Amino acid sequence: MPDILFLLFTNLATLLALLTALWFVSTRIKDASIIDIFWGPACALPAVLTFFRTDGAEPRALLLTALVSIWAARLALYLGQRNLGHGEDVRYQNMRRRQGSDEAFARWSLTRVFYLQGVIAWFVSLPVQIGQFGGDGVGALAVIGALVFAVGLGFETIGDWQLKRFKADPANKGKLMTRGLWAYTRHPNYFGDAAVWTGLTLIALEAPFGFLTILSPAVMAFFLVKVSGKALTERLMEKKYPEYAEYKRRVSGFIPMPPRA
Repeated sequence: MPDILFLLFTNLATLLALLTALWFVSTRIKDASIIDIFWGPACALPAVLTFFRTDGAEPRALLLTALVSIWAARLALYLGQRNLGHGEDVRYQNMRRRQGSDEAFARWSLTRVFYLQGVIAWFVSLPVQIGQFGGDGVGALAVIGALVFAVGLGFETIGDWQLKRFKADPANKGKLMTRGLWAYTRHPNYFGDAAVWTGLTLIALEAPFGFLTILSPAVMAFFLVKVSGKALTERLMEKKYPEYAEYKRRVSGFIPMPPRA
């Protein structure tokens, strides 16, 4: 266990060091929202570091590292294509304005944006770190976990693709997306994220210390639903679309369900 703790600590230190460099870039270009693009890689990096600092040949270690890397690469590519070249996200603009100046925001954002997200990413990624220790096979629980992960990744990928196509059609300008997966959940991408990390945690539970990771998907779900995901998005959507109240009444807020009449 001491070896695991030391590895976890050095993984966190490495992640924070890289996020410090990213923060420095953000102060030069005056765009803190680049952290969003690196959220996925920040969650995957501890797994990759663990993989190369341990044996790295065990099936469960390979499975966890491969799955989280696929998830992180897809998310980073999607957010990079969507966000780059469009300026700083309005959320960070509001934070910058509240701090009063670019210099004050730069100092504040190092700990309150970059380091905070780094610590959260490290904690969320505990399953893909601790799950790599112990055992030499993949059992039934890991198979179930991989299937849950696949469902989650599918919801994220399809939901984002449907939304991108919807917005690309000029006829939909100013309209609310209510089609496809969005007819069954108001947030298919957030539901997908929660399913991805639930699946990864199920795989990690086959490891001797896997039980220590069960809070990680709960933390991810909490932030997705109550903090930076669903709650924040819905406040913005309610201001932007008058019809959102009716959409909210009919369609499930998170778990996909048939729409209400």
